[in-house]
Amino acid sequence: MKTTHIYSLSLLCITLAMFSCKTDQKSNTTITKEISFTKEGELSLFTLEDSIPKLITQLDIEIADSDYERETGLMYRKTMENKQGMLFISEENKVQSFYMKNTLIPLDIIYIDQGHKVVSIQKEAKPLDEKSLVSKGPAKYILEVNAKLTDLWNLKTGDSISFSKL
Repeated sequence: MKTTHIYSLSLLCITLAMFSCKTDQKSNTTITKEISFTKEGELSLFTLEDSIPKLITQLDIEIADSDYERETGLMYRKTMENKQGMLFISEENKVQSFYMKNTLIPLDIIYIDQGHKVVSIQKEAKPLDEKSLVSKGPAKYILEVNAKLTDLWNLKTGDSISFSKL
C-alpha cells in the first residue's frame, strides 16, 4: 500500500512538473492605446480692454472634476492641439499645487479663482518634472494648455474665463 501511495505521489509530481514548467509561447508585449482627447465643454478666455471684456481665444476642453480625473490629468498623452485644454475643477478655492509626473508634453498651467479670474500662470512646465508648481493665490479652476500659448495670447493675471459643459 505504501509503495502504491509513493508511486501515485511520484506520478502526480511528474505530471505537475510537466505542466507547470511549460514555456508559454505567447508574446509578453503589452499593447497600449494612446489616450485621445474627448471634448466635454468649451472655454473662452477674456481680457479687459477699456473695462469691456475682449475675447482672447476659445478652446475645446476636457473637464477633470472627479478625484481620478484630477489625479491623472494629461498624464501619458503625447500630443494636444493648440485649441484644446484640460480644465480641472477643484472642490474648494485654495492655493493649488500641480506637478508634471508622467506628463509627456510641456504645458502652461493657469490658476483661476472662484470668480473666474486668473490668479497666476506657471509657464512652460517641464515634462516628467515632479517639482511642485504652486498657485500664487487661491484657485478653484486650473487650466492646462500647451506651453507658450499664454505668451502667444498675452494672457495675464486678472484676465478671466467662462466655460460651459456639453
